[in-house]
Amino acid sequence: MKLTRRQVLAGAAAGAFGAAGIYELVDRFAGTPERAAAAPPLPEQHLLEGVRVVDSEGVEVLVPPLHHRIVTARVAADASDLGSAQGELADLLRKLDDDYPSSPAGLGVTVAWGLPYFRRFTPAALERYLPRDRRADKPVLFDAQRFPSDPTDARLEANDVVFLLRSDAQANIDDAESRIRESKLFHLTSIRRGFAGGGFEGGRSLPKQMAVAAQIPGADLIPETSELFLGFTSTQRAGMGPGTIANFETLGYVDFRGSDYFRNGTHMHLSHIHEDLEAWYLNFDFDERVATAFKPNLRVKQDAQTVPQGPKDVSSEADVHRDYRRSGQMGHSASIQTTSRLQRTMIAHDGIVYERGTAIPVRADFNTLDNPFAWSENLDEIGAAAAAGVHFVVFNPTGDDFHRNRMAMDGRLPRRTIELEPRGRAQGFNEVLSTTHRQNFIVPPRRHRSFPLAEV
Repeated sequence: MKLTRRQVLAGAAAGAFGAAGIYELVDRFAGTPERAAAAPPLPEQHLLEGVRVVDSEGVEVLVPPLHHRIVTARVAADASDLGSAQGELADLLRKLDDDYPSSPAGLGVTVAWGLPYFRRFTPAALERYLPRDRRADKPVLFDAQRFPSDPTDARLEANDVVFLLRSDAQANIDDAESRIRESKLFHLTSIRRGFAGGGFEGGRSLPKQMAVAAQIPGADLIPETSELFLGFTSTQRAGMGPGTIANFETLGYVDFRGSDYFRNGTHMHLSHIHEDLEAWYLNFDFDERVATAFKPNLRVKQDAQTVPQGPKDVSSEADVHRDYRRSGQMGHSASIQTTSRLQRTMIAHDGIVYERGTAIPVRADFNTLDNPFAWSENLDEIGAAAAAGVHFVVFNPTGDDFHRNRMAMDGRLPRRTIELEPRGRAQGFNEVLSTTHRQNFIVPPRRHRSFPLAEV
């Protein structure tokens, strides 16, 4: 769909959104970034090669793919046909690998599987092969739950499978989605679309332009070069888990129980979150936004967007408690760092040394105009108007590792809880964020990404 500037300003973009057409504007606004050539696919599905690193206000920042799409589904095959379905999907994914490098310039495909699939098709094999979390003494994958600050109507989903598709080229994602549909292996349950990309070269950022085009309330308040709707740079290199740190095997959190079936795999959490941009920018001045997003009394340059979050900037649990006693506030990053950063230097199974303060989670979240989804089998999950939000995707070494991070966001720190109103001003993010959906998945290694455990 081609829209003139006058049509956008007149509101035509809102009509385009109804058919997800507004996402066609991403390429016009952002162009095609330069990317390095990608190497052969990694054993891990969740990692992309060829991700560019740029300098933003003196901080190294990863440049995410422009286009993101999530397709959730139920398995259409019968249990008796699972073997042939496994071969068919493996062939489909292999051909995608042949056609597109696993990079932003090509196509990143991550296939993750939910407990409903395993319970319905491979319950005995799951009992035998599913790794366990040593720290929590529970399986690495378990059903999602609502957290203290979640709305009571947040939906806990039960999809069999999710496909995460990432690329700078929308046509590559369209092709992958089309092949998945045409395979007839799945009944699609939702399609979730979005984008990411800040104005790292000084131009107007993609989230800013998309929010304005869709006439999102508060769009005019988003900083011109902001990487995400909420105004701060999210993909700092030091704030993202490096390399294979989120793999099951890397940090020694996981007991494989005598099998390497899920080695090179990881855990994935998926949720959708509405963002109230007007409340964020009008009710919180810049200093309070910094205190809320990072930690109280943090001094940064006025209107800065990239606030350093390297190992030396990490808050301890004692720091978070002290700041809360002094200010009555608890910063988002600071609270989560008590669980999401290494509390001591660790040597991984492959000899790599990870310093204290290193980030563990590997995030792949992206902004969206879905309300909450671009398409769903449930009509009440397709809003008539665009809405600011984020499809939150994160990879952790175990489900409990994600659970600890999310509980810390609500003040449930590892050793002592900070008692605060779950959606109160003391943790301001919870006042402007509203989760609508959640589900946990396991991401098998590339070699077992097609109907895992079907062969055993």
